[in-house]
Amino acid sequence: MISLNDFKEKEILFINTSDENTKIRLENDNVVFEKEGNIINRLSCYKILAVFIIGDLTITTKLIKNCINFGISIFLMKNNFEVYASIECKAEGNYLLRKKQYSSTDDLYMSKQIVKNKFLNQQYLLNNAINSKNIVIKKIDHAEDSNSLLGIEGSFSKDFFKEYFKNINWYKREPRTKIDINNLLLDIGYTYLFNYIDCLLRLYGFDNYKGFYHKLFFQRKSLSCDIVEPFRCIIDKQLVKSYNLKQININDFEFDGHRYMLEYNKSKKYTKIFFEAIIDHKEDIFNYVYSFYRYVCDNKKYKFPIFNMK
Repeated sequence: MISLNDFKEKEILFINTSDENTKIRLENDNVVFEKEGNIINRLSCYKILAVFIIGDLTITTKLIKNCINFGISIFLMKNNFEVYASIECKAEGNYLLRKKQYSSTDDLYMSKQIVKNKFLNQQYLLNNAINSKNIVIKKIDHAEDSNSLLGIEGSFSKDFFKEYFKNINWYKREPRTKIDINNLLLDIGYTYLFNYIDCLLRLYGFDNYKGFYHKLFFQRKSLSCDIVEPFRCIIDKQLVKSYNLKQININDFEFDGHRYMLEYNKSKKYTKIFFEAIIDHKEDIFNYVYSFYRYVCDNKKYKFPIFNMK
């Protein structure tokens, strides 16, 4: 596990392989990115938190071994940003933490906190435009189970999307369907945010499949889904900002008759847009995960964390 001071110096390395004959290798404690035999970039292993590789390239076993030794996680992603494999550095032996996770008796309380946190951050983006703010908070506080919370969250999120995205030709939120460019871009941004938070949670040894709001489900990292919720506003804000800055070009996308797709050679552009937004809040996210770790270990001594978009 790393401290905040160490984390401040860490960086995320993104490799978008648009050409053949690309590879990464180790050289004098540096990760070196090569294309056609030429060195394109290098970064010290001491400064890397994680490496995201989009597309296909050659990677050596020596590099993998040294990434593990330096505590660097590697995520292998398809061109559509789906993670298909990972080599993650995590505190697997932290059985005391996992015991706390599985014996938790305050799942509903924690669920209410993240739903409330998400709602308040959405209200901040809307400049507190929804007059029923206090009513929603009371509904969250008085929810009797997670299913009730899901209904409350779904209702206020629907209103949020409709209001906040009204100037960018908004239709409705349909995750993973890619029915329009906005849904596709939100999927991309949320996916990167999810993987970033998932990486931090694993550094502490959490069982990311054991959530408290999102329940156990085969192959779903429910805990990572939980912790993402208060931070989704980062991606929401960036989407609107990118439209306002004219960064989003409809000619970058293709429609195959069923769904929108991002052109292969344009993916790097949108990767940069969303990850810069995430990195702007990297200390906030780290502090949240660290505080959550302390809370799970001793919820009588420590408070449940809050992310304030302000």
